[in-house]
Amino acid sequence: MKNFTTYLGAPWRSLLLCCLAAVLCWSLAAPAWAGLDDDRFDGNVFVLYAGNGSLVPARIGLADSLENKKPALLVFYADDSKDCKRFAGVVSQLQSYYGRATNFIPVPIDSLGQRKYAKNEAGFYYQGKIPQTVLLDEGGKVVYEAIGNASFNDIDNAFRKLFKRPARETKDNLEQRSFNEFNSELGK
Repeated sequence: MKNFTTYLGAPWRSLLLCCLAAVLCWSLAAPAWAGLDDDRFDGNVFVLYAGNGSLVPARIGLADSLENKKPALLVFYADDSKDCKRFAGVVSQLQSYYGRATNFIPVPIDSLGQRKYAKNEAGFYYQGKIPQTVLLDEGGKVVYEAIGNASFNDIDNAFRKLFKRPARETKDNLEQRSFNEFNSELGK
């Protein structure tokens, strides 16, 4: 039995191979489809858009944080949300200031089910919108809650109130060091 290329002459085979090679090279060199301003899944938002792989997976759960009498910041997010992609830099910046005194617990909403949650489970605090930020004191009392892209200053002032520190006098965001184009855009 003869295959398709045996019916073609040598020049046509060469042309066919060149076309296939060109298509393959183009597909490998095509730009990535990931983007900060779309709702496509690109990977974990904290790793890609905040440059902070230390946030995921969370090192400790809410029950353990409350048992250890340590404040917790819950951040409900989805990896395919442009709002969460933009908010990831704020969370990372907050962790640089409060990461030792507070347990940062990012919660992917895809991991939440429809069941009832106990008060010591992160799902108890989820209100169905993302990004959602909930700051709990060491006793489990909600001291700050926001839905949407909360500003660094608002959350920072909630932390300062929690730790009995004076509020920052300036309303400007603190400068964030950038290491890539996504992070530098988020810091503005």
